[in-house]
Amino acid sequence: MSSPHWYHRLPEVSARQRAMAGNVRFMGQSLFWSRIDTTGAEHALVTDERGLTARGTQVAVDPIPYTCRYTLVTGPDWATSRLEVEAEGAGWLRGVHLEHGTDGWRVTTTEQGDLDRALTAAGQPTAGLPGTDDPDGLVDASDVDLGGSPLFNTLPVRRLGLTAAPAGTEHRITVAWVLVPSLLVVPAEQVYTALGAGQVRFTSDTFTADLTLDPAGYLLRYPGLAVRHDAPA
Repeated sequence: MSSPHWYHRLPEVSARQRAMAGNVRFMGQSLFWSRIDTTGAEHALVTDERGLTARGTQVAVDPIPYTCRYTLVTGPDWATSRLEVEAEGAGWLRGVHLEHGTDGWRVTTTEQGDLDRALTAAGQPTAGLPGTDDPDGLVDASDVDLGGSPLFNTLPVRRLGLTAAPAGTEHRITVAWVLVPSLLVVPAEQVYTALGAGQVRFTSDTFTADLTLDPAGYLLRYPGLAVRHDAPA
């Protein structure tokens, strides 16, 4: 039989706990996208007063169900300073940490379990190891790009000032592309072209998409990939 004295007093919060709570840095904006290429979604919390700081979570089912969490920090110029990514699924967990310094990119990884076994069991190709064995191949990259994420296109858009650029302005760049869920890191060539009226054309290899942006440069619609929950109909 339960006690009639159902009310329990919570323990008092210590001065140290209050101080720690006061140091929490809350993000200024919440962005949520639904994937349209597969079953999945992404939620990102961002603040962009002095460059971008973002924490986000992806969930998707392709090629196998996974959760991907990331923390991203740029400098005031929107060039990437640091990216930490963790991807997890049934029986495996991977992490990759990219940091950009004066001597180039430093890439470190962690791995537990067996992603390749999970992929093989699902009839998918194996992924190989996370990270890169040639960080020098990323020497020309100022931006990172996380596979399946509509947030990361904002980095070159803001860094290159494409939301205010005249239509036809084109920039060819190299990014450090993090594939998901493998977390393999490879250099990738991309082209961004200002179209005006809140649109930027993104081209990579033979793929092209006209991205619709809000005034701050965050994606509203990415044809073939994702749509933000508050995008106009």
